[in-house]
Amino acid sequence: MKVTGKTITAGCIGRIVIFRDSKDQRVQMARSIGRLLKGFHGLSTLPELGVQLNHLPTCVSLRTASVRTKVALSLPFPPKPRDFSLPNSSWGPEMLGLYEHYNSLCEVETEGGEKREGPWQRLPSYNRSLKYATGGVYLSKIIQSKARLFTRNMRDPGAAFEYVLFVNEGEQRCVCIFQAGHLLEGPPGHVHGGAIATMIDTVTGTHASQLSEPVMTANLNINYRSPIPLGSTVLIESCVDKKEGRKTFISCKVTSTDGSKLHTDATALFLSIGVSHLLLRE
Repeated sequence: MKVTGKTITAGCIGRIVIFRDSKDQRVQMARSIGRLLKGFHGLSTLPELGVQLNHLPTCVSLRTASVRTKVALSLPFPPKPRDFSLPNSSWGPEMLGLYEHYNSLCEVETEGGEKREGPWQRLPSYNRSLKYATGGVYLSKIIQSKARLFTRNMRDPGAAFEYVLFVNEGEQRCVCIFQAGHLLEGPPGHVHGGAIATMIDTVTGTHASQLSEPVMTANLNINYRSPIPLGSTVLIESCVDKKEGRKTFISCKVTSTDGSKLHTDATALFLSIGVSHLLLRE
């Protein structure tokens, strides 16, 4: 790429080095840098380009023929999205222990010493997804750039929803390890019923979507049996009861990690929704 007769080479964008000859050349180069970074910022707001942008170089060198100047710049987008299903400093020993147990089942070793996929699979979890307005109209860039998944919108680890999902396609089962943060309080010292319903919907909906096309919740029936203390870790387990055409019926239970106490049980119905329903007007 050439700018005012000078060559721009991509290497790493955290540091920009400018070799300058004259004041006019420096002004022209500065304008070119501004246009370049403005273009990167515009592209970073488009979700469909998110994966490609994550692999862009983190540093650029701008070269002319003479004196050197170093300019430090911050990127308008992160190098890669954060996977919230991975352990962080807020996870307690109980959650870490269960994570390690199920994660160990995601890979097995054969008699010959080779490793292959196990019966369980950890599902990565991010804080954004494509959002479409009613009638298939794509949300504006401004709204989309601010959109975050409800369960993944807290900056402080451990403050609200800390969870990881594992799915077993062969057994049609899904297990979620959930640690409830202090911002989810309902009754004093215990988790709000709406937060529990949110997690049940998240787990059963994710499970249903693993079996078919994208799904929407049609019905969610919840029985609250015993309150969940704030800060505690529980297991949310779902299993597929049956499938009828576009319908997927799932049952779910929330228990203590040793299974001795039943906190909540639920049933859910999901309907498969083709991508065309999201993109096209009926």
